[in-house]
Amino acid sequence: MKKLYVGGLSWGTTEDSLREAFMGAGSVVSAQIIMDRMSGRSKGFGFVEMETEEEAAKAIEMFNGQELDGRKISVSEARPKEDRPRTGGFGGGGGGGARRGNW
Repeated sequence: MKKLYVGGLSWGTTEDSLREAFMGAGSVVSAQIIMDRMSGRSKGFGFVEMETEEEAAKAIEMFNGQELDGRKISVSEARPKEDRPRTGGFGGGGGGGARRGNW
């Protein structure tokens, strides 16, 4: 199985319509649109998992730069999810300190 990143999706695109479109390239294992937790709206990108490497390559060739639901989409091989620290902070850093001198 091969996972593809699909960017530039219309807010009107559904997981079903995404799956249906990509079925033109072969067997779709899954189609997922990433949603914003706060608003519940699409973030404008998602992932499609194709059954084989060949079908994934065909899907990239067929859909990258093409229009879906009125928007030009980009399709590429998905990169592995990177581990992100769960600290929530912005890291350390020095403070400004008081300015000294003749004013």
